[in-house]
Amino acid sequence: MTEAAPCPVPAEQRPLEEFQQLSSSWFFSWPVGEGLGLVRNLVVSWMLTFPVCTLVASGSWTLKQDPPRLIAAGAVAALVFPLLLLVRQWLGWSYVMKRLLDESVDYEESGWYDGQTWKKPSSWRDRDLLVARHEVRPILGRLGRVMATAASLMLGGASLCQVL
Repeated sequence: MTEAAPCPVPAEQRPLEEFQQLSSSWFFSWPVGEGLGLVRNLVVSWMLTFPVCTLVASGSWTLKQDPPRLIAAGAVAALVFPLLLLVRQWLGWSYVMKRLLDESVDYEESGWYDGQTWKKPSSWRDRDLLVARHEVRPILGRLGRVMATAASLMLGGASLCQVL
């Protein structure tokens, strides 16, 4: 295939365009950049679910009689929602990473099970590799570290609930 061949892939299904859409979306832009936006948004989501989880945990007769364990149980249960948000972000970013690293692009012309494959020219592959390595890989690394931290907090909190 020559470099000058026209691209049959619809614009919205091109890997670089998918990367730009994810980068500019409200939810998926949380881990983009070096700031604390991801952590801040996860803490806000935890704070919003903490009262609900504590209310649900207060339905337990044992926990109702023991306020420290009730608060610890509510705090641990409230970590589930931010962890689910992280998993969703991980899935979205890893999908884009896979599409950027592939040597060909799978696409659908009409959206009705007519999937086709187009081999990327070398200039596209090089550009996509650069974006995958220098833009998406750090995002996935950041998400992985934050997911590990959230899972550690969850395990530590569950252990604390057992100790109390």
